[in-house]
Amino acid sequence: MTFAHDPDGRRDIAHVGPIELYTPVLDESAEFFVRVMGLRAVHRDAGAVYLHTWDDYQSWTVRLVRRDRAGIGRTYLRAASPQALDRLTSGRACEVVHDVHNLGEVRVLTDPDGHEFGLYWDVAWYEADDTDRPALKNQAAAYPGRGANLRRLDHVNYLTADVPGTAAFLRDVLGARCTEQIVKDDGRPQAIWFSLGNKTYDLVYTEDWTGTRGRLHHVAFATDTREEILRAADVCLDAGVHIETGPHKHAIQQTFFLYVWEPGGNRIELCNAGARLILAPDWRTISWTAAERAKGQAWGLKTIDTFHTHGTPVIDPESPA
Repeated sequence: MTFAHDPDGRRDIAHVGPIELYTPVLDESAEFFVRVMGLRAVHRDAGAVYLHTWDDYQSWTVRLVRRDRAGIGRTYLRAASPQALDRLTSGRACEVVHDVHNLGEVRVLTDPDGHEFGLYWDVAWYEADDTDRPALKNQAAAYPGRGANLRRLDHVNYLTADVPGTAAFLRDVLGARCTEQIVKDDGRPQAIWFSLGNKTYDLVYTEDWTGTRGRLHHVAFATDTREEILRAADVCLDAGVHIETGPHKHAIQQTFFLYVWEPGGNRIELCNAGARLILAPDWRTISWTAAERAKGQAWGLKTIDTFHTHGTPVIDPESPA
């Protein structure tokens, strides 16, 4: 399956903005992100902690929300302009909210699987204070020199009961481009990677083996170098963080990675895709077969079983979807 994009090359989504992440252990999850991952706690409200990665120009990157079960909340997407925001939502039923911290009007759309996307234009920029003011004025905050030193949010991988049906939402509503995909033997896509700009990918839909809707596979954050991911593995080891797999390299998208589980149970990826960009306006989707995927990662390592079975919220496979 090949997904087209806007033929005139217009991109109405600028990038993935902040996200909401649910956790049943809010304090422990916040401690993980601040002490081990190197984020900064910048705001609190009832049942939530707001965190900032050091080079995010926006005022916050992650909103940790206390919930009974882990999982993904709303993903915010910044429009390329006020006019782009209007184009994206024109003629579509959407909820309009004005109470998101440091964002202006947010127009909420929901994909067929139940994942919420909040589209916005107005945003408050991060203002460093004397404790994290950078020496370089073109940097949002000083390099933290703490834990994994995560620089920015990179991408979100959602689990979905219907990959082609849900992925069409990104293509038809948001104008995203499919860059790579896994295709099953019957020709149906099993996972699809979408790009909103020139990055190789920003949003991913992966088939949920339980048939459940609205779950999360993982949230990924970028580091500056691969060496920082290697150091992060040692940091996580010392902190008692569950390391699921890595560090090694994906064949798909060539991402160097480490996967860990934060205390709430959400899978977190630390990634570095190097300088690989999608510059071709007529990029041809790369398809990977089941046989090719069975070979393992780029360096021949077997994919750990939990990578295919763990998602949040955790579902009992014996219960109905």
